[in-house]
Amino acid sequence: MSQDFKPGDFLIFQLESAYGVLRILDIEKDQESTIWHLAAYNEFFLDVESAEEAINKGILTINIPHVALTNRAFFATQTARMSNQSLTDKELKPLHDWKKDPNHQVHDRSIRLMIGIR
Repeated sequence: MSQDFKPGDFLIFQLESAYGVLRILDIEKDQESTIWHLAAYNEFFLDVESAEEAINKGILTINIPHVALTNRAFFATQTARMSNQSLTDKELKPLHDWKKDPNHQVHDRSIRLMIGIR
């Protein structure tokens, strides 16, 4: 993909008649695979400008605080970067907890399916 995503990026994705917002918490790469660590938000917006305003005002609420996706699952949903902001310790805690869990999971389902949208 041509976009150079990095931790802290807010991403927007389009549904049929609305836009959703994701956040990249981390990207783990090795020679064989990439794991995308994301947070997903509850809100949906009628236009990109409304999503951008919510990001800038910091009024988004968390739907999924952390989910780990395969490269295939991440790219199953087209996204675009909106902005980048530093991640807080509170935002990173679910990621750190996942890394400590010996039974942590990496999902091969799109983020749309993970939040219950087909």
